[in-house]
Amino acid sequence: MDNILAFGAASSQAGRVDALFVMIAVIGGFFFFLTQGLLIYFAVKYRRRQPDRDNETPAITGSPLLEFLWILIPSIVVVVIFYYGWRVYTDQRIPVAGATEVHVNARQWLYEVKYPDGRTAINEIRVPAGKSVKFILSASDVLHGFYLPDFRVKMDMIPGRVTTLWVQPDRPGSYQIFCTVYCGTGHSNMLARLIVMPQGEYGEWVEHAGREGGEGAEREPLAARGERILKSAGCLNCHAVDGKEKIGPNLRGLYGSKVPLEGGTIVTGDEEYLRESIVDPGAKVVKGYPNVMPTFKASIPPEDVKAVVEYLKTLK
Repeated sequence: MDNILAFGAASSQAGRVDALFVMIAVIGGFFFFLTQGLLIYFAVKYRRRQPDRDNETPAITGSPLLEFLWILIPSIVVVVIFYYGWRVYTDQRIPVAGATEVHVNARQWLYEVKYPDGRTAINEIRVPAGKSVKFILSASDVLHGFYLPDFRVKMDMIPGRVTTLWVQPDRPGSYQIFCTVYCGTGHSNMLARLIVMPQGEYGEWVEHAGREGGEGAEREPLAARGERILKSAGCLNCHAVDGKEKIGPNLRGLYGSKVPLEGGTIVTGDEEYLRESIVDPGAKVVKGYPNVMPTFKASIPPEDVKAVVEYLKTLK
């Protein structure tokens, strides 16, 4: 069903979104014509034909079975719609393991793209076909949007936060990226392209881009840069990556884990949690550890914070 309904869609995810909307439209149309048809039928059948007849309303008794059915059937329909919609939503929000990661930062009025191996681009993202891709999104100035209509997905890009979005492109081609949030006078021109390449062709492009990039600082992989920053900033004086724990929590295995906080809450150690723990460590204090870590919000640029987060993600 998904493949049949995926007209103009670039992934199976998009086909499932289309199927959900078609299902809701069909169910809504069926009940619309059913209720309106019955309304017209009863209006005609029981219309007043003789003006001089007594206008007394006849005694009408209820039907418990009918009342039960018209409560039960719509309730089942609503639950089915909710369940299918929930499954489609959760599948789009939870990326599969091993997804290719691409960092995208929005600012007036363009998208800055950075790959974990150090490659960079403006308003162009290249990914391999048949492999899931996870976009790690941020914004430098105002609220922006990252919208891929051919994939039926959209996510806000929020200053001071990290959001994520993932797709699995099935069809090679070039797809439009739009900003869906009014972000200033250049909003309508804030366009980018997602270029989905066959895997062999993508591998050749990565190799060619690597040769062109040289060995300068701009080509330094994000994780390597993050490790260097982590060591130079003195973070390892309080945090361990191996061996015995120090004043702060051990950084190994932190990414993706369930982190217990003071107050009894538990959060997931995702990109946003790691970023926030660097720039505002007092916002979420890990249970059992003192709140003594200074903020690095003013001393570490956002690009360096991204690099540190990328390194922390490698400590498994």
